[in-house]
Amino acid sequence: MTIHWCGTGLSSPPGLRRLIQGGHRVVVWNRTVEKAREVVGDLTQDIRAYDLAALTAALQPGDVAVSMLTADHHVGIARACLDRNAHFVSSSYIAPEMRALDGEFRAKGLVSINECGLDPGIDHLMAHDLVARYRASKGYHADNVLSFLSYCGGIPKIPNAFRYKFSWAPAGVLKALRSPSRSLKDFSELRVQRPWDAITAYEAPLPIPETFEVYPNRDSLPFMEEYRFDKAWKVRDFVRGTIRLNGWAEAWAPIFRAIEGMTGPEGDKAINALAAELLKENSYAPGEPDRVVLFVGLKAERDGKITYHETWAMDAWGDERGSAMARLVSMPVSFAVDSLLNHEIPAGVHPAPHDPGLVTKWLGQVRSLAQYMERIDHLA
Repeated sequence: MTIHWCGTGLSSPPGLRRLIQGGHRVVVWNRTVEKAREVVGDLTQDIRAYDLAALTAALQPGDVAVSMLTADHHVGIARACLDRNAHFVSSSYIAPEMRALDGEFRAKGLVSINECGLDPGIDHLMAHDLVARYRASKGYHADNVLSFLSYCGGIPKIPNAFRYKFSWAPAGVLKALRSPSRSLKDFSELRVQRPWDAITAYEAPLPIPETFEVYPNRDSLPFMEEYRFDKAWKVRDFVRGTIRLNGWAEAWAPIFRAIEGMTGPEGDKAINALAAELLKENSYAPGEPDRVVLFVGLKAERDGKITYHETWAMDAWGDERGSAMARLVSMPVSFAVDSLLNHEIPAGVHPAPHDPGLVTKWLGQVRSLAQYMERIDHLA
């Protein structure tokens, strides 16, 4: 059995190195071989130039292909896995085209596990844990009114004037700002065309409380079913979003104005050019610590009284192990590979697991990746 790890960009090294150091046979694929050598050349010489045809030819039954490439590569690699009776792993959201492969993966007894990085990934685990704890709590009641939030973001540990530094693909950061979002606020669906139209303040329950700017992203509502919310539950608020340093909206106002008109293929080119310019001025210096914060909370109220309220809070930053973003994206991917090889993941196309045993196991492993990670009981 061979693990084929595709992509050695900013978010890949810790998880990739963990699998190699764990004694697995790993073939490393990257579009630029020399860059891959800089990442893992001290551990392996089995590094190849990425090409889908070459990867497909190399896949053997029972192998695992890990795609840490951009999202447009995932479905092609997953189809190659189906053709070669191999498994697939990715940290990215499950696209409709990937979900459509569920039947084929199930029929062949193969696994496609996705959404197993940071966000999506660790946030899913925390949400599953909170929902299970709520169901088992004394405060559980069918008439409760629920509020759920999940905010995650990579921010500079040492704040800069731009209030942000790039710890993953800059063009991806900018393109995400063009995406509309859908969430639930005060029992009503909230649709927002651009994130900067819905920025609010969030006071994070850290040991030293800190206020951030937050906004909803993507479509939050399908995750109510994913997180096992009962259809009969009365849900006031449900949002999954992004978190930024205070002052971010003001610092980025010129960027918002610039990208609003960038649409279509020409718009993508313009965004790529803008991203390259911003990266020059707002990239991390060697050894400079980044920071990742994640908060997932669930609150239940009945007759004006809070009956349950818990929040997972995580604060991590770069250290001698490298960047926090890379650790928190790629290490859970490596945990997913372990679980797949241990036959803990059923056949089919799945996000991060909701199985209580795996949730507990993975969260236990994640704890060692962050400087602070606690589940806070606000009623204690």
